[in-house]
Amino acid sequence: MRDKWFWGFALILVLSLGFLSGCQSSDSKTIKIGHAASLTGDNSVFGQSENTGLKVAVEELNKKGGILGKQIELISVDTRSDPAEAANAVRRLVDQEKVNFVIGPSQSGSTLAATPIVTAAKIPLIAPAASNPYVTVSKTGETYKYIFRVCFIDTYQGRVIADFDYDRLKVRKAAILYDIGSDYSQWLAKYFEDNFVKRGGTIVAKEAYRTGELDFRAPLGKIKETHPDLIFLPLTQKDGALAAKQVRDLGITGIIMGGDTWASPDILPLGGPALEGAYFTNLTSFEVPKVQAWVAQNEKRFGGPIVRNALLANDALLWLADAVNRAGTTQGDKVVTALEQTKDLPVLTTDKFTVDPKTHDPLNRPAFFFQVKQGKFIFVETYAAR
Repeated sequence: MRDKWFWGFALILVLSLGFLSGCQSSDSKTIKIGHAASLTGDNSVFGQSENTGLKVAVEELNKKGGILGKQIELISVDTRSDPAEAANAVRRLVDQEKVNFVIGPSQSGSTLAATPIVTAAKIPLIAPAASNPYVTVSKTGETYKYIFRVCFIDTYQGRVIADFDYDRLKVRKAAILYDIGSDYSQWLAKYFEDNFVKRGGTIVAKEAYRTGELDFRAPLGKIKETHPDLIFLPLTQKDGALAAKQVRDLGITGIIMGGDTWASPDILPLGGPALEGAYFTNLTSFEVPKVQAWVAQNEKRFGGPIVRNALLANDALLWLADAVNRAGTTQGDKVVTALEQTKDLPVLTTDKFTVDPKTHDPLNRPAFFFQVKQGKFIFVETYAAR
């Protein structure tokens, strides 16, 4: 009986050690980082550039020894610019690919859809460009433990646009056209309105349309009657370009202002001459010397225009790599603590990337304003809210 017990115990021990050894062996080969991005769909220009930028960053880090001495394996999945697809894509990364971390999605709605999945798995997620304030902090004020972001948030963007318009452009009467079916559009419109009125400006008209509509002339007709100094279009690059055309076709002469989604080269051929003189914000800028050098070195690899998401995704990976190395482990909770403690970290777009541990948002991220001139994006200035 004793011999049977001994050999039975020995067999269990051997099998257990073999299982653990197998797990450790698999874990020791690489650190898996999932990338959820809009590789197709309305935001594909951002997702594709982001993905290629990450590939370059992974290659550079792997040449330097990777993370914790392990090579990084990047696994990319397509969210198709849709929250439901984003949830499926992130679930695949977590359940099938067994990733250690996730970078992306960059659209706020898609990131929110991914949140319960990575939270249940205790896997840290960094969103490069999801700017809705409720991405990292719930509407009840609870910080999502495993969710972080690289970019500034829309509460700040709305304020800085209002300040720029009021102070720099001397606008006193503004109108807004927004997409009632888009959280991004609705909230950015609200944040701009609240802050512009607070500064002393007047919102003379605020009109909406539904996602998928292509004819904005009815709401724009109402806006025309109010003779605004400026019309704010917190819309996607596709809708923004179309709206700008109809603004000018209707003879509305006020300044056109867009949000950070306009920072895509494909808006220029879509909008044509109607965009001439229009302003928009951007989450980062190519005016930074270090960024210019990086772009010059890597632009041939992209096979197309490099847009801001490539830079932000690079920042996300450098931030993650630094945090994991400081934590000394890939264990989710310990990496979360290291991510929260990040201060003055040199990344691609800044040498002082610092995180608010209470909100998981970056501190001191300025906005960059651009204007369309002669069919090109022209940098205007770096602007911080007053």
